[in-house]
Amino acid sequence: MRKVLSSLLLCLMVFQTGCSQEFSRQMPEQTPKAQVKEAVSVKKIPTSDKSQVTMVADFEAEGEKIMNNLGGESGDWNMNLADINNSYTDPHVVSVAGMDGNETKVLSLTYSVDSALPAQNGFWTKLAGFDASAYDHLEFEIKGDAQAGFTERFRLEVKKCMDPECVEKVSGASKIPVTEEWKTISVPLNVMTGLIDFSDPQAWKTPRASYKPLDELVIIFNDGYVTKKSGKIYLDNIRFVRTGEPGPSAVDFPPRKIEKTFERLEPLEFERLLVSRLRGFPKTLSVKKIFPKDDKAFLKEVARDTWEFFDKILDSEHGLPLDTVLFGEKEPLEATTWVGDYTSVTNIGVYLMAVVSAYDMGFITREDAVQRIQKTLATVEKLEYHTSGFPYNYYDTTTLERTSYFVSFVDSGWLMLGLYVAKNAFPEELMAQTTRLLKRGNFSFFYDPLAKQMFHGFYDNLNVFSDYHYGVFYTEPRAASYISIARGDVPEIHWFEGMVRTFPASYQWQSQSPKGRVEKNLAGYKYLSGYYEWKDLKYVPSWGGSAFEALMPAVVLKEKELAPAGLGKNNDAHVQGQIRYALEELKMPVWGMSPCSVPEGGYSEYGAKPMGVKGYKSGVVTPHASALALEYAPEQVVTNLRKLIELYDIYGEYGFYDAVTVATGKIARKYLALDQGMILLAINNYLNHGALRERFHADPEMKKGEKLLAAEKFIEAASQDTPRRAKP
Repeated sequence: MRKVLSSLLLCLMVFQTGCSQEFSRQMPEQTPKAQVKEAVSVKKIPTSDKSQVTMVADFEAEGEKIMNNLGGESGDWNMNLADINNSYTDPHVVSVAGMDGNETKVLSLTYSVDSALPAQNGFWTKLAGFDASAYDHLEFEIKGDAQAGFTERFRLEVKKCMDPECVEKVSGASKIPVTEEWKTISVPLNVMTGLIDFSDPQAWKTPRASYKPLDELVIIFNDGYVTKKSGKIYLDNIRFVRTGEPGPSAVDFPPRKIEKTFERLEPLEFERLLVSRLRGFPKTLSVKKIFPKDDKAFLKEVARDTWEFFDKILDSEHGLPLDTVLFGEKEPLEATTWVGDYTSVTNIGVYLMAVVSAYDMGFITREDAVQRIQKTLATVEKLEYHTSGFPYNYYDTTTLERTSYFVSFVDSGWLMLGLYVAKNAFPEELMAQTTRLLKRGNFSFFYDPLAKQMFHGFYDNLNVFSDYHYGVFYTEPRAASYISIARGDVPEIHWFEGMVRTFPASYQWQSQSPKGRVEKNLAGYKYLSGYYEWKDLKYVPSWGGSAFEALMPAVVLKEKELAPAGLGKNNDAHVQGQIRYALEELKMPVWGMSPCSVPEGGYSEYGAKPMGVKGYKSGVVTPHASALALEYAPEQVVTNLRKLIELYDIYGEYGFYDAVTVATGKIARKYLALDQGMILLAINNYLNHGALRERFHADPEMKKGEKLLAAEKFIEAASQDTPRRAKP
């Protein structure tokens, strides 16, 4: 018997993070998990098995500097060096009575965040590239000074290097409790989800493989998180421990209970079984057709073929779109075919908008559209939901079992975005059903009021939020942030003060230093602005420079219409950056880079590097990146799509295949629901005057958020020169 396959592509959620990762010692990523119930345990006695322990710091060494047992230096850090009289941490090694009552040397941290300015500071100790993959807990002794007073909690981070020079770092975090008595704190490394490299296949088999090389341990006192603004705490015997009980991990899958078939089937026969559940399947791999010369007719032909994916690659019993279909080398259905019968909640939201688009373009009738959506929503209503009221991120389309423990902010957002569009497209028929689903969750669940940002999501099996937030403003999650605020779930301050337009110039890991980074006061909120400049383009950067994160929100948000000098202008700059970087800088014959399938196998992020803070790699072009640019450069988009068809065997029965490696011409003969959806939705908006945006903004709740779009100009008028546009 073959059990249902787990959602192996769960790790793909990381491609759209745009997360606010702050990697300098002066300002570590300092946002405590205000709503997280940590899995930290408090012990009365330290671990005794020395063979299972590596001591990081027992503070017994003599000398002026505080050196740890790994040979690493230690010291204090401060977010605002101009405020050292009110914001500081003073570290000293002192002798006090330890846990056993005998005098011992410990680390004393006298801290203050008692300032009129935002205050954050703390202590760091270097871990010298330590390999913690053999360990499962971080332990130490801690107590607060009853006489001086102390905070009853603080944040601890463990950082690791992501490159040989350790310019880029990621971190895992935990909330640490403090009492006036010595306690042994035991932090399971599994709750430090930020340490896991989800792009590493080995990490999915052995999560602890990601616990290296560790760079430093950081203690953080944050004025918005501590329970006392000044005081003193003591720490001793910081150590990594192997208890033999690593616990669950962020890469675990729920146990499966339902068999897809009780027969033993060979791989090809199993794929045939899955295909039999679909509404259809391609008969040929390559399609050679004569497209209309008229550009709009050409686009409609592409849209019609793309709709075939959503019409056919759909579980006919449950009405759920499949996430992925990978075809064989010679025939659509052969031994190497992969039918990915699972879906994400983003796919479901996109599918709802795809059905509306098929109706808008005359491919199906109103009655057909309504029946399709009703069937899908009936399935969605009976899926297993998290107690927060939000769905899990992945479900099996055959058995309807959830295949993920993760509850995703951005994916839940796209499901709701699709519900709002469907609700306002067919209000008479769908109002009750969509309203029930829209009322299930409140986005305040994902909101961190201290960071003023949204957590990536929540790990149900670990009972912790992700270590990271969606921090960069000009990324794909801004659409989910918009509806969170418009619904009244999250305060407006999140839009202005929470999400970052540009990072400080001192953050050397970013692709370029921002210009014009000054404080703005807008709508009563204060935040730092700034922009990047490449050639004659001025823009607020995305995270990786991809088309997806820059332009997908514009499928539903009236950025061009309501923010012509803000997000609309920025979208236009990113389109031109995509085109010019590929055609002029890289000398590629086609353009359009965004996260997509790797033709040689797998999935990865791609982008126009100058347009992103991080800057993804280049070399693979995906058609959805062109389609998303339609409303900003229609002639260039059509020219590019025609050229893709001319140069590469990239067109199938259900429209464009997912990607091509430009240097070799190798095609990813794969359809992804999300990428096909972006093509179809973008063409509908272009041909039908923003039809999806009109449906979305017609909702009374969503109209309340329009002031967010209209309020901001990213770049002052004096510096808004007209950029040169790339030739088609």
